[in-house]
Amino acid sequence: MNVRCLTVGPLAENCWIVDGAERAIVIDPGDEGDRIIEALEQPVEAILLTHTHFDHVGAVAQLARHTGAPVHCPRIEVPVLKDINSYLFPGYGPLEPYDPEETLEGGERLTLAGCDIDVIFTPGHSPGHVSFSIPDHGLLFDGDVLFQGSIGRPDLPGGDLATLMASIAGLLDALPDDTHVLPGHGPATTLGRERATNPFLHELAR
Repeated sequence: MNVRCLTVGPLAENCWIVDGAERAIVIDPGDEGDRIIEALEQPVEAILLTHTHFDHVGAVAQLARHTGAPVHCPRIEVPVLKDINSYLFPGYGPLEPYDPEETLEGGERLTLAGCDIDVIFTPGHSPGHVSFSIPDHGLLFDGDVLFQGSIGRPDLPGGDLATLMASIAGLLDALPDDTHVLPGHGPATTLGRERATNPFLHELAR
């Protein structure tokens, strides 16, 4: 398995491509659809969304149309993806809406591109946010939940700080410290590093 990151769009969002033995998964294709398509080296089996903020879904429709791959979207946030232009920051868009083929609630285990993927419900940054854990490879694609030295914004519509911190605590409890965190923005990190050094997690440690 090979994991690649393309940082796309004006908000520098991380789109992740997971190449399996024969097929690939794309996680959070936020923008620059042509660039993502050009980077593909294998047929895409699925497009996974951690959440539907516009900077994470701007290239979903183009990529789904090009690849024929089904889009897996948090169930609570399907209405946002279907009406994405009603949820843009001023000065962004327009974007192409999309009606996803599959919905996620957390608790599912997906088998895609030869990988077993656990879907973990991690709300707080957005109401339906999910994270994708590939335990056999020690990987966590956590969207905008936990960053190197920071956490996701809880002040956007549907966000809540207490809920976000509970989601982060759940990840720290459920996964080992050497889990690689591959976030929606910024550099990769590990759960152990963030447990030890992230100033936003000091309260959890206490």
